[in-house]
Amino acid sequence: MRAIVVEKAGGPEELTLQEIPTPDPGPGQVLVRTHAAGVNFMDIYQRSGHYKVDHPFTPGGEASGVIEALGEGVTELAVGDQVTTAQAKKAYAELFVADADRVIPVPDGIDLDLAAAFPLQGLTAHYLARSSANPEPGETVIVHAGAGGVGLLLTQLLAARGVRVLTTVSTPEKAELSREAGAADVFGYDDFRERAKEVTGGEGVAVVYDGVGMSTFDDSLASLRVRGEMVLFGAASGPVPPFELQRLASGGSLSVTRPTMHHFMQTPEERAWRYRELFDALTAGTLSVRIDRRFPLEDAREAHAALASRSTTGKLLLIA
Repeated sequence: MRAIVVEKAGGPEELTLQEIPTPDPGPGQVLVRTHAAGVNFMDIYQRSGHYKVDHPFTPGGEASGVIEALGEGVTELAVGDQVTTAQAKKAYAELFVADADRVIPVPDGIDLDLAAAFPLQGLTAHYLARSSANPEPGETVIVHAGAGGVGLLLTQLLAARGVRVLTTVSTPEKAELSREAGAADVFGYDDFRERAKEVTGGEGVAVVYDGVGMSTFDDSLASLRVRGEMVLFGAASGPVPPFELQRLASGGSLSVTRPTMHHFMQTPEERAWRYRELFDALTAGTLSVRIDRRFPLEDAREAHAALASRSTTGKLLLIA
Protein backbone atom coordinates (compact mmCIF):
# COMPACT_ATOMS: atom_id res chain seq x y z
CA MET A 1 0.00 0.00 0.00
CA ARG A 2 1.02 3.64 -0.37
CA ALA A 3 1.96 5.57 2.74
CA ILE A 4 3.79 8.72 3.76
CA VAL A 5 7.05 7.83 5.52
CA VAL A 6 9.47 10.02 7.48
CA GLU A 7 12.97 8.53 7.59
CA LYS A 8 14.45 11.24 9.83
CA ALA A 9 13.29 14.36 11.64
CA GLY A 10 13.20 17.50 9.54
CA GLY A 11 11.09 19.76 7.36
CA PRO A 12 8.17 18.91 5.07
CA GLU A 13 10.64 17.53 2.53
CA GLU A 14 11.07 14.50 4.81
CA LEU A 15 7.51 13.38 4.00
CA THR A 16 7.98 10.84 1.22
CA LEU A 17 5.43 8.62 -0.51
CA GLN A 18 6.50 4.97 -0.35
CA GLU A 19 5.14 1.49 -0.90
CA ILE A 20 5.07 -0.37 2.43
CA PRO A 21 3.47 -3.64 3.61
CA THR A 22 -0.20 -3.56 4.55
CA PRO A 23 -0.54 -3.84 8.34
CA ASP A 24 -2.52 -6.62 10.00
CA PRO A 25 -4.94 -5.80 12.81
CA GLY A 26 -3.93 -7.36 16.11
CA PRO A 27 -6.29 -8.59 18.82
CA GLY A 28 -8.84 -5.92 19.62
CA GLN A 29 -7.95 -3.86 16.55
CA VAL A 30 -9.47 -3.03 13.17
CA LEU A 31 -7.92 -2.40 9.77
CA VAL A 32 -9.49 0.62 8.06
CA ARG A 33 -9.24 1.65 4.41
CA THR A 34 -8.54 5.34 4.68
CA HIS A 35 -10.90 7.83 3.13
CA ALA A 36 -9.29 10.97 4.58
CA ALA A 37 -6.75 11.85 7.25
CA GLY A 38 -6.72 15.11 9.18
CA VAL A 39 -3.55 17.22 9.10
CA ASN A 40 -2.66 18.53 12.56
CA PHE A 41 0.11 20.40 14.35
CA MET A 42 0.81 17.19 16.26
CA ASP A 43 1.90 15.66 12.95
CA ILE A 44 4.24 18.58 12.33
CA TYR A 45 5.73 18.33 15.82
CA GLN A 46 6.40 14.61 15.31
CA ARG A 47 7.83 15.08 11.82
CA SER A 48 10.12 17.92 12.88
CA GLY A 49 11.51 16.12 15.94
CA HIS A 50 9.86 18.44 18.46
CA TYR A 51 8.06 15.32 19.68
CA LYS A 52 10.26 12.23 19.64
CA VAL A 53 9.17 9.26 17.51
CA ASP A 54 10.85 6.13 16.24
CA HIS A 55 11.93 6.19 12.60
CA PRO A 56 10.88 5.30 9.99
CA PHE A 57 7.64 6.95 10.98
CA THR A 58 4.23 7.41 9.34
CA PRO A 59 2.20 10.32 10.78
CA GLY A 60 -1.52 10.47 11.28
CA GLY A 61 -3.77 9.93 14.27
CA GLU A 62 -7.05 11.34 12.93
CA ALA A 63 -8.88 9.72 10.03
CA SER A 64 -12.08 8.31 8.62
CA GLY A 65 -12.66 5.29 6.43
CA VAL A 66 -14.28 1.89 6.01
CA ILE A 67 -13.39 -1.17 8.08
CA GLU A 68 -11.68 -3.78 5.94
CA ALA A 69 -10.69 -6.41 8.50
CA LEU A 70 -11.26 -7.23 12.16
CA GLY A 71 -8.71 -8.40 14.68
CA GLU A 72 -9.35 -11.23 17.07
CA GLY A 73 -12.04 -10.51 19.64
CA VAL A 74 -13.68 -7.56 17.87
CA THR A 75 -17.43 -8.06 17.97
CA GLU A 76 -18.97 -4.57 18.23
CA LEU A 77 -17.90 -3.54 14.72
CA ALA A 78 -18.19 -5.17 11.28
CA VAL A 79 -16.38 -5.16 7.97
CA GLY A 80 -17.90 -2.40 5.86
CA ASP A 81 -18.68 -0.06 8.78
CA GLN A 82 -17.83 3.58 8.19
CA VAL A 83 -15.84 4.87 11.14
CA THR A 84 -13.84 7.81 12.41
CA THR A 85 -11.19 8.23 15.09
CA ALA A 86 -8.80 10.71 16.65
CA GLN A 87 -6.69 7.84 18.01
CA ALA A 88 -5.45 5.95 14.95
CA LYS A 89 -1.93 4.80 14.16
CA LYS A 90 -0.09 5.80 10.95
CA ALA A 91 -3.13 7.17 9.14
CA TYR A 92 -1.20 8.97 6.37
CA ALA A 93 -1.65 5.80 4.35
CA GLU A 94 -4.15 3.91 2.23
CA LEU A 95 -4.92 1.69 5.22
CA PHE A 96 -4.41 2.15 8.94
CA VAL A 97 -4.86 0.20 12.16
CA ALA A 98 -6.71 1.42 15.25
CA ASP A 99 -7.88 -0.09 18.50
CA ALA A 100 -11.52 -1.09 18.06
CA ASP A 101 -12.62 0.70 21.22
CA ARG A 102 -11.15 3.96 19.90
CA VAL A 103 -13.07 4.12 16.62
CA ILE A 104 -16.64 5.35 16.40
CA PRO A 105 -19.23 4.44 13.74
CA VAL A 106 -20.20 7.41 11.59
CA PRO A 107 -23.95 8.15 11.74
CA ASP A 108 -26.08 8.42 8.63
CA GLY A 109 -25.98 11.93 7.20
CA ILE A 110 -22.32 12.57 8.11
CA ASP A 111 -20.02 12.17 5.11
CA LEU A 112 -16.51 10.77 5.47
CA ASP A 113 -14.79 14.09 4.70
CA LEU A 114 -16.61 15.71 7.61
CA ALA A 115 -16.01 12.62 9.74
CA ALA A 116 -12.25 13.04 9.25
CA ALA A 117 -12.29 16.81 9.77
CA PHE A 118 -13.78 17.16 13.23
CA PRO A 119 -12.61 14.47 15.72
CA LEU A 120 -9.35 15.85 17.07
CA GLN A 121 -10.36 19.49 17.18
CA GLY A 122 -14.00 18.72 17.98
CA LEU A 123 -13.13 16.48 20.91
CA THR A 124 -10.63 19.08 22.11
CA ALA A 125 -13.28 21.80 21.94
CA HIS A 126 -15.73 19.55 23.76
CA TYR A 127 -13.52 18.76 26.74
CA LEU A 128 -12.41 22.38 26.94
CA ALA A 129 -16.00 23.62 27.00
CA ARG A 130 -17.52 20.89 29.16
CA SER A 131 -14.75 19.59 31.41
CA SER A 132 -11.56 21.65 31.69
CA ALA A 133 -13.71 24.63 32.58
CA ASN A 134 -17.47 24.94 32.50
CA PRO A 135 -18.53 28.58 32.18
CA GLU A 136 -22.16 29.36 32.92
CA PRO A 137 -24.60 31.02 30.51
CA GLY A 138 -24.09 34.77 30.64
CA GLU A 139 -20.44 34.55 31.69
CA THR A 140 -17.73 35.99 29.45
CA VAL A 141 -14.70 34.08 28.18
CA ILE A 142 -11.79 34.67 25.80
CA VAL A 143 -10.94 32.14 23.09
CA HIS A 144 -7.57 32.83 21.50
CA ALA A 145 -7.06 32.06 17.79
CA GLY A 146 -10.79 32.27 17.30
CA ALA A 147 -10.63 31.47 13.58
CA GLY A 148 -8.49 28.37 14.03
CA GLY A 149 -9.85 24.86 13.92
CA VAL A 150 -10.35 24.50 17.67
CA GLY A 151 -11.30 28.16 18.09
CA LEU A 152 -14.20 28.03 15.65
CA LEU A 153 -15.63 24.86 17.18
CA LEU A 154 -15.09 25.98 20.77
CA THR A 155 -16.78 29.31 20.06
CA GLN A 156 -19.81 27.54 18.60
CA LEU A 157 -20.12 25.11 21.52
CA LEU A 158 -19.84 27.88 24.11
CA ALA A 159 -22.12 30.34 22.32
CA ALA A 160 -24.80 27.65 21.92
CA ARG A 161 -24.88 27.42 25.74
CA GLY A 162 -25.32 31.18 26.15
CA VAL A 163 -21.71 31.97 27.05
CA ARG A 164 -20.45 35.34 25.80
CA VAL A 165 -17.34 34.62 23.73
CA LEU A 166 -14.58 37.14 22.99
CA THR A 167 -11.95 36.00 20.50
CA THR A 168 -8.57 37.09 19.19
CA VAL A 169 -7.59 36.87 15.52
CA SER A 170 -4.86 38.23 13.25
CA THR A 171 -6.74 39.44 10.14
CA PRO A 172 -10.09 41.02 9.20
CA GLU A 173 -10.99 37.88 7.25
CA LYS A 174 -10.46 35.72 10.31
CA ALA A 175 -12.46 38.19 12.39
CA GLU A 176 -15.45 37.70 10.12
CA LEU A 177 -15.19 33.92 10.39
CA SER A 178 -15.04 34.18 14.17
CA ARG A 179 -18.13 36.39 14.29
CA GLU A 180 -19.98 33.92 12.07
CA ALA A 181 -19.13 31.21 14.62
CA GLY A 182 -20.81 33.23 17.36
CA ALA A 183 -18.14 35.53 18.83
CA ALA A 184 -19.69 38.55 20.52
CA ASP A 185 -16.52 40.65 20.11
CA VAL A 186 -13.31 40.05 18.18
CA PHE A 187 -9.97 41.65 19.07
CA GLY A 188 -6.42 41.77 17.81
CA TYR A 189 -3.64 40.21 19.87
CA ASP A 190 -1.96 43.51 20.76
CA ASP A 191 -4.74 44.98 22.89
CA PHE A 192 -7.01 42.09 23.91
CA ARG A 193 -6.23 42.59 27.61
CA GLU A 194 -7.46 46.18 27.59
CA ARG A 195 -10.42 45.43 25.34
CA ALA A 196 -11.56 42.50 27.48
CA LYS A 197 -11.46 44.67 30.59
CA GLU A 198 -13.46 47.39 28.78
CA VAL A 199 -16.29 45.13 27.64
CA THR A 200 -16.58 43.54 31.10
CA GLY A 201 -16.73 46.87 32.92
CA GLY A 202 -13.26 46.33 34.36
CA GLU A 203 -14.16 42.99 35.97
CA GLY A 204 -12.32 40.65 33.60
CA VAL A 205 -13.39 37.36 32.07
CA ALA A 206 -14.33 34.09 33.75
CA VAL A 207 -12.15 31.86 31.57
CA VAL A 208 -9.36 32.29 29.03
CA TYR A 209 -8.86 29.41 26.59
CA ASP A 210 -5.29 29.82 25.39
CA GLY A 211 -3.79 27.61 22.71
CA VAL A 212 -1.21 30.23 21.71
CA GLY A 213 1.03 30.03 24.77
CA MET A 214 4.08 32.16 25.36
CA SER A 215 3.06 35.35 23.56
CA THR A 216 -0.42 35.60 25.10
CA PHE A 217 -0.01 34.01 28.54
CA ASP A 218 0.81 37.07 30.65
CA ASP A 219 -1.95 39.24 29.22
CA SER A 220 -4.35 36.29 29.44
CA LEU A 221 -3.72 36.01 33.17
CA ALA A 222 -4.23 39.74 33.52
CA SER A 223 -7.56 39.50 31.68
CA LEU A 224 -9.13 37.19 34.26
CA ARG A 225 -11.61 38.24 36.91
CA VAL A 226 -11.23 37.27 40.55
CA ARG A 227 -11.19 33.45 40.77
CA GLY A 228 -10.92 33.26 36.99
CA GLU A 229 -9.62 30.18 35.18
CA MET A 230 -6.84 29.92 32.62
CA VAL A 231 -7.08 26.86 30.37
CA LEU A 232 -3.73 26.53 28.60
CA PHE A 233 -4.13 23.88 25.91
CA GLY A 234 -1.41 24.65 23.37
CA ALA A 235 1.79 26.51 22.59
CA ALA A 236 1.54 27.78 19.03
CA SER A 237 3.88 30.69 19.88
CA GLY A 238 6.14 28.59 22.08
CA PRO A 239 5.90 27.03 25.55
CA VAL A 240 5.14 29.22 28.56
CA PRO A 241 8.30 29.73 30.67
CA PRO A 242 8.24 28.80 34.37
CA PHE A 243 6.45 31.44 36.42
CA GLU A 244 5.97 32.29 40.07
CA LEU A 245 2.82 30.65 41.42
CA GLN A 246 2.27 33.56 43.81
CA ARG A 247 1.11 35.51 40.76
CA LEU A 248 -2.10 33.48 40.87
CA ALA A 249 -2.85 34.71 44.39
CA SER A 250 -2.05 38.34 43.70
CA GLY A 251 -4.01 38.22 40.44
CA GLY A 252 -7.20 37.30 42.27
CA SER A 253 -6.95 33.67 43.43
CA LEU A 254 -6.66 32.51 39.83
CA SER A 255 -6.28 28.93 38.62
CA VAL A 256 -4.38 27.48 35.68
CA THR A 257 -4.88 24.06 34.11
CA ARG A 258 -2.98 22.37 31.28
CA PRO A 259 -5.27 19.66 29.87
CA THR A 260 -4.55 17.10 27.15
CA MET A 261 -7.13 15.04 25.29
CA HIS A 262 -5.86 11.66 26.52
CA HIS A 263 -6.96 12.43 30.07
CA PHE A 264 -10.48 13.32 28.92
CA MET A 265 -10.96 10.13 26.87
CA GLN A 266 -10.27 7.63 29.63
CA THR A 267 -13.10 5.16 29.04
CA PRO A 268 -15.21 3.96 26.10
CA GLU A 269 -18.22 5.56 27.80
CA GLU A 270 -16.55 8.96 28.02
CA ARG A 271 -15.40 8.78 24.39
CA ALA A 272 -18.89 7.77 23.24
CA TRP A 273 -20.48 10.64 25.18
CA ARG A 274 -18.22 13.25 23.62
CA TYR A 275 -18.63 11.89 20.08
CA ARG A 276 -22.40 11.59 20.55
CA GLU A 277 -22.81 15.21 21.58
CA LEU A 278 -20.66 16.37 18.68
CA PHE A 279 -22.50 14.20 16.13
CA ASP A 280 -25.84 15.45 17.49
CA ALA A 281 -24.72 19.06 17.12
CA LEU A 282 -23.45 18.45 13.59
CA THR A 283 -26.69 16.74 12.58
CA ALA A 284 -28.81 19.48 14.16
CA GLY A 285 -26.82 22.17 12.39
CA THR A 286 -25.75 23.92 15.60
CA LEU A 287 -22.13 22.99 14.92
CA SER A 288 -20.37 23.35 11.58
CA VAL A 289 -16.86 22.36 10.57
CA ARG A 290 -14.96 24.38 8.01
CA ILE A 291 -12.78 22.36 5.64
CA ASP A 292 -10.18 24.68 4.17
CA ARG A 293 -8.48 22.42 1.65
CA ARG A 294 -8.17 18.81 0.55
CA PHE A 295 -4.82 17.44 -0.66
CA PRO A 296 -4.09 14.09 -2.30
CA LEU A 297 -2.00 11.82 -0.08
CA GLU A 298 1.10 12.38 -2.20
CA ASP A 299 0.90 16.14 -1.49
CA ALA A 300 1.47 15.77 2.25
CA ARG A 301 4.46 18.14 2.04
CA GLU A 302 2.26 20.92 0.68
CA ALA A 303 -0.36 20.25 3.34
CA HIS A 304 2.22 20.54 6.15
CA ALA A 305 3.63 23.73 4.68
CA ALA A 306 0.15 25.23 4.43
CA LEU A 307 -0.69 24.40 8.04
CA ALA A 308 2.64 25.70 9.33
CA SER A 309 2.10 29.00 7.50
CA ARG A 310 -0.91 29.71 9.75
CA SER A 311 -2.72 31.08 6.71
CA THR A 312 -5.46 28.45 6.82
CA THR A 313 -8.94 29.01 8.23
CA GLY A 314 -10.23 25.50 8.70
CA LYS A 315 -9.30 21.86 8.45
CA LEU A 316 -6.77 20.42 6.02
CA LEU A 317 -7.38 16.86 4.81
CA LEU A 318 -5.27 14.30 3.01
CA ILE A 319 -7.46 12.22 0.69
CA ALA A 320 -6.23 8.68 0.27
